[in-house]
Amino acid sequence: MSSRSLGLDLQSAVFTAGFPIPRDYTADGSNVSPPLSWSDPPAETKSFALICEDPDAPRGTFIHWVLFNLPPDARELPPDVQPVPDLPNGTRQGTNGFGRIGYLGPAPPAGAPHRYIFKLYALNTKLGVPAGANRDQVVEAMRDHHLAEGRLFGVYGRPTQTH
Repeated sequence: MSSRSLGLDLQSAVFTAGFPIPRDYTADGSNVSPPLSWSDPPAETKSFALICEDPDAPRGTFIHWVLFNLPPDARELPPDVQPVPDLPNGTRQGTNGFGRIGYLGPAPPAGAPHRYIFKLYALNTKLGVPAGANRDQVVEAMRDHHLAEGRLFGVYGRPTQTH
């Protein structure tokens, strides 16, 4: 059995998988990142990476958050991670779909709710990309370094306007 098939249990204290993300964690609320926690990774984990994306965006997948080089002993992210390139514990943040550092909360157009997928990767290395890297750069750097993965998705929508 390949270590690639190992899973991480990724959870949030503020929403349940498949259910709505609370307004505070969206662009309609406080626009702060939600708290996340995860299970123990494989022993050979050297870092984690986290990517949050909206696959339902009108112009294709939209990137809401990119973090990497989270320490191997980390098991959670607190709410409201500050939008700075380098965090005190060595974690680096990349750019979101608007080219800015840090978390960008859900802000879909009116209509059907969108899915927001948080993907956590346990890696067998620290990534050698600079803070501010975009999703594609981080994904390329992660190639062949995955040990385990966890996913959590929430939904958020805005009602269709009625007159």
